[in-house]
Parts: sequence; structure tokens; C-alpha cells
Amino acid sequence: MAATTSNTPGNAAFTVVITRPVGQSNQLIAQLAAAGIATLEFPLIDIAPVIDEAPLRAALASLERYALVVFVSPNAVDHAFNRSDAIWPHALPVGVVGPGSVQALARHGVTSPAHTVISPRAGIDDDSASFDSEGLFAAIDATLGAASLSGKRVLIVRGDGGREWLAERLREAGAEVDTVAAYRRLVPEPSIGGWARVHALLAGEPHAWLLTSSEGVRNLHELALEHLTGDELVELKRATLVTPHPRIAQTARALGFDRMTVSGAGDERIARALLAAVPPVVPPVPSNPAQSRMTETNSSTNASPQPAASSASPPNQPRNQPFTPYEAQKRRSASGPLLWLVVVVIAVVVGGGGFALNRKLTQTEQQLTQRQQANDTQTNELRIKTDQAMATVHQSDSQVAQLEGKLADSQAAQQALQQQYADLARNRDDWTMAEVGQMLSAASQQLQLTGNTQLALFALQSADTRLAASDSPQAVAVRKAIAQDIDKLKAAPSTDLTGLAIKLDNAIDHVDTLPLAGEAPIAHATPKAATWADTAKVAAATGEPRWQVWWREVTSGIGQQLTSLVQVRRVDHADAMLVAPDQGYFVRENVKLRLLSARLALLSRNQTTLKSDLQAAQTALGRYFDNASKLTQTEIDLVKQVDEGSAAVELPNLSTSLQAVNQYRNRG
Repeated sequence: MAATTSNTPGNAAFTVVITRPVGQSNQLIAQLAAAGIATLEFPLIDIAPVIDEAPLRAALASLERYALVVFVSPNAVDHAFNRSDAIWPHALPVGVVGPGSVQALARHGVTSPAHTVISPRAGIDDDSASFDSEGLFAAIDATLGAASLSGKRVLIVRGDGGREWLAERLREAGAEVDTVAAYRRLVPEPSIGGWARVHALLAGEPHAWLLTSSEGVRNLHELALEHLTGDELVELKRATLVTPHPRIAQTARALGFDRMTVSGAGDERIARALLAAVPPVVPPVPSNPAQSRMTETNSSTNASPQPAASSASPPNQPRNQPFTPYEAQKRRSASGPLLWLVVVVIAVVVGGGGFALNRKLTQTEQQLTQRQQANDTQTNELRIKTDQAMATVHQSDSQVAQLEGKLADSQAAQQALQQQYADLARNRDDWTMAEVGQMLSAASQQLQLTGNTQLALFALQSADTRLAASDSPQAVAVRKAIAQDIDKLKAAPSTDLTGLAIKLDNAIDHVDTLPLAGEAPIAHATPKAATWADTAKVAAATGEPRWQVWWREVTSGIGQQLTSLVQVRRVDHADAMLVAPDQGYFVRENVKLRLLSARLALLSRNQTTLKSDLQAAQTALGRYFDNASKLTQTEIDLVKQVDEGSAAVELPNLSTSLQAVNQYRNRG
């Protein structure tokens, strides 16, 4: 931060603190320096580009859509033109708030009469113009006519945030208003040298503050609370503030500042107000005026005989003494003492009169001093009362400002509600169709996820009931599409997906108990001694010889023993015999994965994956497991039941109704 000091002796002790952003007060500083006033740049607002410049560039690239473009400040003009290389259309009017914005437009080649520049008009010596949103709206109404903007688009280029008054008035006039941010405001941190200079000014040096925005006033108040002492804060609140608009002065008064001067917009008016705030130069006053006056009287009295003597004998030509006889000289010598006596008497009288006059003047001075002290006492009491009254006024202003803020918030909320009510009343059919579309979309998702046709049917019937209250042709077309989907859902076969999923779960649980081919348990042979029959009785009964009966009994016993030791089984697939015992675990896990994948495909209605996994599981059960086992046969039967029951998994969709709703939304 730099302090600009003037060397002119008249006003060198007076300093103006300029709080504009850096680099935006060069012309004003030059004017003040020419008048002999020192300046201190102490910026309270920093101007930076917006983070996202895409909306600004898009708006500037499509200026042909707008009937009017409004720039709220010189910063908005500079940042907008720096983001666009296009030449400003001559037929597009431009609205600006004050002279600074007009000069900013001129720097970028937009001037009258080649372009239509709308701004509140006023001369340098005329303070009647209102350089704000109200004045600009009046100028727009006088130039273009607010009613002519009805149905047209207006672009307002501003900083982040700001007043909505102008946009609201233009919307009330029927215009479609778009607002875009060209820059953003930041709170800078002044340097240590800047704060040191501010401390010195608040210590007693005459100075004034230039505040050109309400946000700058608030930033000054917040920074002062952090960096200034209590006494310095009091001196700051009593310092002279020069503002270009009454609204800024009102904000300063609400924050406790005492002395505000509203200069009007433009550097010329601001410079005049700052020059008027410079205190006049007062010459030094003698410490004892009575004694000075007495000294002047005595000197004039003592010097009064000198002109008579000089008149009797001019200094340049001394007169020659004439010849005088002796008697005449004797008479003159006798009158000399009498003359000196008269001179002494006159001197005594004059001295006594001077003493009496000096004493009287001293008494008068004492009386004046007493009266001055009494006046000072009364002035201090009056000042205390005035401070108390001002504190009360400031408190009242703060309360009024808070009430105005709450009133503005309530009015904004009321306007938002009125706008919402208007939208609801104007777009009732659109809201109804949007609700129906949301209902059908949710029902379609639920139908595809859960297969619950009853829920989808209920949603379609509810949507049809909602549309029954509308007589528009589009609603009738949507109701026809909903009726078609209702008929498809009623004709769709019902599938017990839960029962099929339970069967697959049972099949997965039983895989570990299935025997592989070649692993069927074999009962161990237990040779038993055959019971010998009575050969004599058998031979007598059959008529055969005993030895023949004995031989038959021996051979049959040996055959039974051999048969109990050997079993013969048939295996159709050679792959089953090649599976090692430790590989049986992987065979069972592979079958489990196939059945689990089939279960997921069943729930997600993926018919192709479901059929493929069930077929692979059946093939593995028939090739690697013992088909003669009851457990294997039960497992294969469960898989076949799921395969046969999944033929009706595919469900109808609600595409007809959804397509009708989309056509209604895209009708424009």
C-alpha cells in the first residue's frame, strides 16, 4: 500500500484515505494532488475474476438474443469486454449506472451516438440525478419504454451477488432477465505500512475517508474491530466520510459513523466534496492580547512628538539659527524648565491612564476567560448529551436497518411463493404428467427387478385415475397407452420365482452329499459257512445218489462265497473314472457355482444365462456323479423342475406408457 503525499504548503497536512480497489483512483488522486491534498490508498475491496467464466462467455457469445444489456459497474464493463473479442453490435442498447461506467465503455469503443448508451443524465454542477438502479430504470423507461421490453430478453452483467431491484422491476415489466457474474469481490488484508499510516492519522492528523460502496463500509468496520484500539475506533467513527450515494451513508450511520458527506457519483463531485472537507488555515493568536494593545498605545503615544519635531526642522535641510540678542536668550532659558514640567506632567498622566487602561483590560480579559470556561463547560455538557442522543439515534438506525432487512427478506419470500403459486396454477397439467411419468418409471423398475406384476398393475391404474381429471388430448393418448399395458400385465403368466429359487437353494445344499461315479459304497463280503443239508434224506427224497447230492452242496457253497467277493458295475463316461479322489471337491464346487449363477439369472430375468447354467449343471451331474444313487436322481430332478418352470420368466414391460409420456413432454 502506497501513500501519495502532496508538497503544496496550503493543505499538506490534510490526507484523504481512498478505499477503492487498487488502480481505480488514478484520476482522482491526480486531481487531489493538483489541489495540494495528500492521499493514502487503503483498498477495502479486491476485484478478482469469477472462478467459472463459462456462463459469462456463453452470454457474450449470444448477444443477438438480448434486447438490452446492463452493466452495473465499471468493473463489470472491463471484465466482460476482456473476456470477449467480438465487436459490440451497434443496434444493441447498453445500460450503465454512472459516469464511471460510461467512461469504461468509451475505453472499449462503445460511445454515443454510434451506440445507444443509457445512463442517468446530470451535469457536473447538478446533483439531481440518481446514479443507482432506480435512476437507471427511469432512464431505460424514458429512452426505450419499459413496456417495449415485454417478452424480450435482458442481460445484467454484475459481480457475484448484488441488489435484485432492477431485475425485479424488469421482470414486472414483462422482460425475461438473465444475470451473469463477471467478477467477484474479495476482502483484502492491508499491509503493515498501510495500518501504520492509519494509526498515525487517527492519532490526530486531519484526514477524511472516501468510501464508494456499502460493502467497503462493512469491511472497514470489521477490519477496524480487529486492528484498532478502542480510542482509535472512536476516532475512526468521528472521522469525516465522503460517499457518492445516500445508501452508503445510511450503511455507515447504522455501523456507528458520525460524519457523512454525500458527494454524488463521479470523480468531479467526489473531488469537490473532499476539497470542501479540508479545514481552513487559522493564523496564530497572541497569548496576551491586552498587553499587546497596551504596548501599541504606549509606543504610539511616545512617538507622537517626533512628527512635530520633524516638521519644524526637516532632516535634509536643517534650519540656520537666527541672531538673538542676550536678553532674548535669557528669557528663553527661563521658559525651558516650565516646558519640561509640562512634558513630565503629560507623561505621568499618560502613564497613569495607560496603567488604568491596562488594568481594566486585564479585568476584562479575566471576565472573558471565566465566560469562556463557563461556555466550555456548557459545550462539554451539550456534547455529552449530543453523543448520548447520537448513540440513541445510531441504535434506532441499527434497529431500523435490521427491520428493513427482515422486511426485504419477507418480501422476497412472498414473491417466491407467489411465483411458485403462479407456476403451479399455470402448469397443472405439466405437473400431473410429470407425476404420472415418475410413477410409471418407478413401476417399470420394480417390475424388472422383482417381477411383481400386481404392483405394476396398481401403479398403472393409479396413473390412469390421475389422468382422468384432465381433458387434454395428450392425456387421452397417454391413457390409451396405459390401457394397453394394463391388458398386457393381466395376460402375462404368473411365475413362482421364489419357489424356483428355493429349489435351486436345496440343490446347492445337496451337492456335497452326492456320490461321484466310481465312489459308490461297496458292502464288504462276509463269507459264511454254508449249512449242509442231510444228504441221506435228500438222496432218499430225490432218488439221487448220495455222492451226487453231496457234490452239489459243495459246489453251490463255493459259488456263493465267490459271488459275495466280486461286484460288477457299468460306467458310461470315462471322464468320471479319471477324476482323482482329491479332485472331487473341485467338481462339486463347479456344480455349486453353476447352480448359484442360475439362481442369480433367475432373479434378474436373464433367460439366456439361466438356461446355459442349468444345462451345464445337468451335464455335470450326469457325467461325474453316480446316476444309480437316489440322491443324484433327486438332484437331477430338482434341476429339471427349475428348467421347465423358468419358461415364463420373461415379463412384459411398460414401454408403451413411458413412450406416450415422453411424447407429451417433448410436444414443444
